[in-house]
Amino acid sequence: MNDCTLPILNAAHASVTFHIYSRPAESYSYVEADRERGHCIAGFGKSGVDIRLSSESEEAYSRGGEHLEALKQASGIESKVKVKTRSRTPITKIRKVWRLYVLIALPVLYIIIFKYVPMYGAQIAFKDFIVTKGISGSDWVGFKHFVRFFNSYEFWRIMNNTIILSVYSLVAGFPFPILLALCLNYVKNQFFKKSVQMITYAPHFISVVVMVGIILELLDPRNGIVNTVIKGLGFAPVSFMGTPEYFKSIYVWSGIWQSVGFSCIIYLAALASIDPSLHEAAVVDGANKVQRMWHIDLPGIMPIAIIMLIMNTGHMLDIGFEKVLLMQNPLNIRTSEVIDTYVYKVGLASQAMNYSYSSAIGLFKSVINLILLLLVNKIAQKTKQASLW
Repeated sequence: MNDCTLPILNAAHASVTFHIYSRPAESYSYVEADRERGHCIAGFGKSGVDIRLSSESEEAYSRGGEHLEALKQASGIESKVKVKTRSRTPITKIRKVWRLYVLIALPVLYIIIFKYVPMYGAQIAFKDFIVTKGISGSDWVGFKHFVRFFNSYEFWRIMNNTIILSVYSLVAGFPFPILLALCLNYVKNQFFKKSVQMITYAPHFISVVVMVGIILELLDPRNGIVNTVIKGLGFAPVSFMGTPEYFKSIYVWSGIWQSVGFSCIIYLAALASIDPSLHEAAVVDGANKVQRMWHIDLPGIMPIAIIMLIMNTGHMLDIGFEKVLLMQNPLNIRTSEVIDTYVYKVGLASQAMNYSYSSAIGLFKSVINLILLLLVNKIAQKTKQASLW
């Protein structure tokens, strides 16, 4: 058996193994390219051989192939050498990382069972659904329920309220977590920083029912703290919850108060991943904190911010009926009725139980959300900052 040692150039990215199967079997030898030491050791049998190289890197394949001729000449192997490259099949790749697939199995099952399987019932939006007949037995009516909703006298009022609340919430609420994260990132006093984080995170864990109860107590026209202060200043008390014009602002700013602390966590994590040497170089160049925020921090978290903006836009019309329904009363319903509360009332709360009609409205809302998501994601792709796909 002849042995040789030859250098391998540019093999730092992957390890290459040449398996040489000799005939007869007892003359087995091998060639190994070592990534760490940067060389390969070749041992060859006296009979004809088959050389098989295995690696995860195509670059390693090519680098290894460049040295096959030199290996053959150094070891005295004849030129008729059969070289086989072993490709990795999908099953082989899955076996290598099977633990990761086990981890994602439950989330995938959850999404399939609770997100995709219910889509089968979306067809009742195009039927006159009758419970006794079931989904498959109900009659098809096409776009009847969609036309009914578009022609209803409540359509424009509901859409107007929903769009205004959605845009108001997005424009007012989106920058606050970023600003809070930027400010906390420069706080040196850890006790103060942790205290602010705890105070701002806590409202997120308050249920909607409790939060609305707090709002009603604070804004009570007779005994509420806000009106007590107003009366103490010599002004007449204000019925905030009974005035339609105040509803949207109360809804939006109470939502910001509840979510701003928890939403800033992802931005704090993004800021922590920024290379500290960039800040060190900026300080040496005389940059102040505002300049460092503008030129280092904001560009660093911009991809995350764009992704969050895309996802928030995809839920543009999802106001959620719980909070609105709890804050709603006959005095402010003119500005508080949105798609979700309307669907709840016509689909479940009414005696008629218009399942098909409410499903058509919900499907219409989902289609609009999907269009907005695709549109904003396409715009984000043009900026080349970040996108969902």
